[in-house]
Amino acid sequence: MATAQTNVVLSGLARRLISDGLLEENLAVEAVVAAQKTKKSIVPYLVENALVDSASIANAASNEFGVPLFDFDAMDVEQIPGSEISEKLISKHHAIPLFKRGKRLYVAVSDPTNLVALDEFKFHSGLTTEAILVEEVKLTRAIEKIIEEKESEELGDFDDADLENLDLESVDDDKQEDDDASGADDAPIVRFVNKILLDAIKKGASDLHFEPYEKRYRVRFRVDGILTEVAAPPINLSTRIAARLKVMSRLDISEKRQPQDGRIKLKLSKNKAIDFRVSTLPTLFGEKIVMRILDPTSAQLGIDVLGYEPEQKDLFMEAIHKPQGMVLVTGPTGSGKTVSLYTAVNIINTPERNISTAEDPVEINLEGVNQVNVNPKAGLTFASALRAFLRQDPDVVLVGEIRDLETAEIAIKAAQTGHLVLSTLHTNSAPETLTRMVNMGVAPFNLATSVNLVIAQRLARRLCENCKTEVDLPKEVLKDAGFKEEEIGKFKIFEPVGCDSCTNGYKGRVGVYQVMKMSEEMGRIIMEGGNAIDIGDQAAKEGVNDLHRSALQKVMQGVTSLEEVSRVTQH
Repeated sequence: MATAQTNVVLSGLARRLISDGLLEENLAVEAVVAAQKTKKSIVPYLVENALVDSASIANAASNEFGVPLFDFDAMDVEQIPGSEISEKLISKHHAIPLFKRGKRLYVAVSDPTNLVALDEFKFHSGLTTEAILVEEVKLTRAIEKIIEEKESEELGDFDDADLENLDLESVDDDKQEDDDASGADDAPIVRFVNKILLDAIKKGASDLHFEPYEKRYRVRFRVDGILTEVAAPPINLSTRIAARLKVMSRLDISEKRQPQDGRIKLKLSKNKAIDFRVSTLPTLFGEKIVMRILDPTSAQLGIDVLGYEPEQKDLFMEAIHKPQGMVLVTGPTGSGKTVSLYTAVNIINTPERNISTAEDPVEINLEGVNQVNVNPKAGLTFASALRAFLRQDPDVVLVGEIRDLETAEIAIKAAQTGHLVLSTLHTNSAPETLTRMVNMGVAPFNLATSVNLVIAQRLARRLCENCKTEVDLPKEVLKDAGFKEEEIGKFKIFEPVGCDSCTNGYKGRVGVYQVMKMSEEMGRIIMEGGNAIDIGDQAAKEGVNDLHRSALQKVMQGVTSLEEVSRVTQH
């Protein structure tokens, strides 16, 4: 280390941090060496590696160089002079031009010794530059926001000139893509589509909608369960965009009268790839294309992230570790049923278990699990796949959905003969799931003796932690909402506001669950011909929270809002 120190010249900022007791000399040398390799300031290195916090660095730099310290939170990023901003310059030099005064341009930096940045901004703007010191963390946040806003501006109303300027080198399309197939003239369309796909991934969208109408074309993302418009390319590009998406999905470009289904695999890097499930639909003014983003990481979230209350989690874990029986998950499309089932499979996926799944289609590949795509046209239905599974020495069987009596009866037979069966249905609540299967024709006795657990679920948007605001509501309103008399006054209620880091006051989603264990009394009600209301009343007696009550718990925990509870539980 002594040799290294003699060869490394410490900057004034590094020496100041050492003299202030904020940084050890050997760590300062390491930071300088790392900065020289990347041709950047030492400040990002120190902050990223948690060697010195950004506020302490800013104060030390301000005292050392006599540069004023500016609080970035007081600055509206939209007021930054756009004509002086170059995305490449901002990223390259980790600096932002803040404002102009006459012929002087003030540039925000986290390291006042970053003279190269000042010189380059001076060259490009033709103005004299002067440094303004800001905290590294706040500078990084502002840079990310500026770049994100510039990207979102590009997703506005497109014409051919705008499309020519799009470039997305970070998306490495898979082998099935053939740029020549869509024509050399469509290079801007290729870049536009890639741009949209990458932007959807960045924003955490679950679905993309490409929709042609008579006089306009729009692109929408579904983020946290809500659709929002993100782009409106010219209507004359609709057929070219559809053709590009169909080429990527290996679909028949000439077939425009029949719906088609395909798949796209985008390689974002050597180690990460995202799958898209693609569906085309002939509409009045062209083909509407909907893409579902299939992110493998969603299947590995773990039980603790899904939003189960402690007692609900215990029931869930108990049921999936039983050697036999049936666990049913119910809810509308997009309520997170697949993630719940995949989470269960991940938990019990051990070398000692043989797990087989029949899905329509397989959304996420799971290593160690035998997954089958059902194909009714070829005669491979849920029922036929399930029959085949039972001849394959299974321990756990996952059936994507119980749609008919044949599938239901085979699944129940499997659950009664020493297998754990996981499946889904489309019903509104846990009690309705049992009566739905009876209405399908399943014998009540078989149902009562095979079902271990029924989970009804919804997804509610999470309030943004940065901007949610406490709201004071009258006692009568809270009682009407479903809160108990003894609960009122013991919790805070928050409402959405909206900030730079969220969407209309919400960021992410949380599961809301009704977890109902099959009890002897419920079995008796089913065998006596009871309806969903009777089963629901018995569940309430046994302490099972319905969906609305579970959602209110999320409100009391400050996780979501009353408006969101009303939306997802229709109460």
